[in-house]
Amino acid sequence: MYIETVPNRNSRPTLLLRQGWRQGTKVRKRTLANLTHWPDHKIDALRRLLQDEPLVSPHSVFTVEQSLPHGAVEAVLGTMRRLGLDTLIAAKPCQERNLIMAMVAEQLLHPSSKLGTTRLWHTTTLAHELDVSDADADDLYDALDWLLARQARIENKLAKRHLAPGAHVLYDVTSSYYEGATCPLACFGYNRDQKRGKTSIVYGVMTAPDGRPIALEVYPGNTGDATTVPQQIHKLRTRFGLQQVVLVGDRGTLTQTQIDTLKQHPGLGWISALRFEAIRKLADQHDLPASLFEPPYLAEITSVAFPGERLMACFNALLATDRQRKRAELLEATEHDLDKIAKEVARRTKTPLSPADIGKKVGKVLYHYKMAKHFKVTLDADGFHYERRVESIQRESELDGIYVIRTSEPKERLSAADTVRGYKHLALVEQLFRTLKGMDIRVRPIRHRIAKRVRAHIFLCLLAYYVEWHMRRDMAPLLFDDEELPDSRSTRDAVAPARPSSSAQKKKTTRLTPDGLPIHSFNTLLAALGTRCQNRCRLTADPSVPPFYLLTEPTALQQRAFALLGLLFPVNGNSNSMEMQLYQ
Repeated sequence: MYIETVPNRNSRPTLLLRQGWRQGTKVRKRTLANLTHWPDHKIDALRRLLQDEPLVSPHSVFTVEQSLPHGAVEAVLGTMRRLGLDTLIAAKPCQERNLIMAMVAEQLLHPSSKLGTTRLWHTTTLAHELDVSDADADDLYDALDWLLARQARIENKLAKRHLAPGAHVLYDVTSSYYEGATCPLACFGYNRDQKRGKTSIVYGVMTAPDGRPIALEVYPGNTGDATTVPQQIHKLRTRFGLQQVVLVGDRGTLTQTQIDTLKQHPGLGWISALRFEAIRKLADQHDLPASLFEPPYLAEITSVAFPGERLMACFNALLATDRQRKRAELLEATEHDLDKIAKEVARRTKTPLSPADIGKKVGKVLYHYKMAKHFKVTLDADGFHYERRVESIQRESELDGIYVIRTSEPKERLSAADTVRGYKHLALVEQLFRTLKGMDIRVRPIRHRIAKRVRAHIFLCLLAYYVEWHMRRDMAPLLFDDEELPDSRSTRDAVAPARPSSSAQKKKTTRLTPDGLPIHSFNTLLAALGTRCQNRCRLTADPSVPPFYLLTEPTALQQRAFALLGLLFPVNGNSNSMEMQLYQ
């Protein structure tokens, strides 16, 4: 007897159990059963039985004692070692370096508290791979102190890797809310997380032109953005040894005061933007040309108010429309709340509101919507009245969609379009902040109570982003990320809104790669890699024999991801073996 496969055009082939015999010179056969509906593993077992192969249950040979997710650990640790992050942290192997490597990896895999980390890394192969299985929370705190002492050396190495003389350096500041009241860095200030009643901790990040993080400084929560710039200047010139560099910062960071400080350092250039008040003065002085509202919507101008600087005035029609819409909504919302106050004033005849009470209510509304400049409010014997300042609204709308970039760099080194593009690269730092605070790394909630531990924790998260940045770049074909964006940043229209490439639009539409693999977010791709498990097995016949390890075979998606990362797969089930295979 044998199993025969009969092709069936566009349908599944028919599988038949047949008996064959020879009758004279002819071969005869008859069908005993139709096995098409059988699952593949049963077909395979019957075929082996018909070929007289001995069939043994896997449980009679060995048992699987434990199965731990391993693929995501392979990807993260492999990338960290390929980047040389271990030698970047410390040139010589030591337990502290292993603990920092494990914490950086765990920050990408399962962000948690340090105590939670010592629990969670046992749910994967991470603790075994880095030999940190016996570490407790106190060991992690000690390792954080060790890392903080090495932060300057690590930043110097990163700067040497990714910054060259004359390069653009991106710098921006953000803050994260803080739970508790014991850390001296936690102060009330501008809370970017919109957490009312919560203190904040401020930190500034310096990156390379492509968004790779270089350095970090942590400040008390009441620190102004601009006051952090002198320390960054000192770091660039003294620690990094860069005498010629262009510092790129937004208008809230590189204020006029800080620009005056930068001018005292020859060779240190800058790119920033003008505030609305300064643009208003340029318009009043008729320094904004009419050609600004025609393609390419970019005009280089000069002004006596900014001697020695180049000003790039830009007009974005979509930005103008958005500002008009937002202003109209804010005006309507303000009028809605003011109408409530007017009705309340008219209704309360027995116990009328005093002018002071009315003023408090009106002031609260105007402050909430930031619309005081566009309304005229009067209080008289007849009650409370308000009206729009039409001239003020019209005057502000004249500058809708206009922004001005300023720089100290001459035309010979930086064109007008490249200046605008250079400023827009600050979006890469904003992306860094979103990743740190989002689901990927989760820098918050900040659980530490000592200032040095807070600094070390945020720096640890920055190192985790350094790893994620490279993984995202390498695995972009499997992610929803736009693969063409890094190259197009330096060539696309400087003023027009960025548009996704055709390949990115196709990925979002089909949700598949050209070879049919599913498109993922970074988190779901790590989860998919994690389904490749390391299985600890023991021989059933002789339990005294030491256990051995088997890795599940990689899926097509896992093979593709590891090929993009330039990593190797173990082929004999031992992740520490030198016998490896590269999947292409």
